[in-house]
Amino acid sequence: MPRYFGTPPGVHVGQQFIDRRELHFAGVHRPPQAGISGTKAEGADSLVVSGGYSDDEDHGDYILYTGHGGKDPNSSRQIAHQTVEAPGNAGLITSMVQTLPVRVVRGRHSASPYAPAAGYRYAGLFLVTDFKPAIGVDGFTIIQFRLDRIPEQDEYIAAAPGERDPAFVSTVVTRRIRDSAVAREVKAIYDFTCQACGISIEGFEGRRYAEGAHVRPLGKPHLGADLLTNLLCLCPNHHTQLDNGGLFIRRDMGLEDRLGVGVGELTFKKSHLLLQENAAYHREIWKLAS
Repeated sequence: MPRYFGTPPGVHVGQQFIDRRELHFAGVHRPPQAGISGTKAEGADSLVVSGGYSDDEDHGDYILYTGHGGKDPNSSRQIAHQTVEAPGNAGLITSMVQTLPVRVVRGRHSASPYAPAAGYRYAGLFLVTDFKPAIGVDGFTIIQFRLDRIPEQDEYIAAAPGERDPAFVSTVVTRRIRDSAVAREVKAIYDFTCQACGISIEGFEGRRYAEGAHVRPLGKPHLGADLLTNLLCLCPNHHTQLDNGGLFIRRDMGLEDRLGVGVGELTFKKSHLLLQENAAYHREIWKLAS
């Protein structure tokens, strides 16, 4: 089954689950035991926070999460070093580099005011915004991840209000996350290479980053389709320029700036095309705005 990034249909923030089996069948967290669901190649789609590691910190709207590996199976103590190559850890790093949302589930944990009294509760979608190796309280290397809750979701009801970190909220997590399966598909088609400039941004251990850019915007009033025929694979600079009316697509798929000066052309692969009406709609809305 393909890995799914996002909240599964029929699931809502705050929903309670009796056990791991219920989480599995709802598509919220599929592994029967592992705390992280993910791989280096695909990214991580979900994780469970349940106080399984001594270094975990749950602040509500952001979480400092200890990665996988090196734990004594009979306690929460660390007895060996963790590495970035452990599958769950590698998956979370890929999710950070590719801006993939991660479903967070909280399990019963007496030290956290955000945890349910019993069973598991779905906390919503978070972004992995940072990671670093650190020396844990037990003296071994841990891989510590920071996850920040994505805005524009239903509120998570807990015994204490969520703590916010303004620096991260304002600079990292404010953009809308629309990294659907089709957006990941267009990035895979172009191997994370920008169709406008040919640049491929390389991150940690060769992981590449690009963005799926909708030419006709999604949502009201534009009602653009989340389809390959409305998507481009762009670097962050050209995505931002397109979204803010600084870059236009001509009928011949050439690119021009706001003054009508040609600045290059889009490259396409045979398995992908952009509908002319989507490019025309983009030109028209920004022409009306100017």
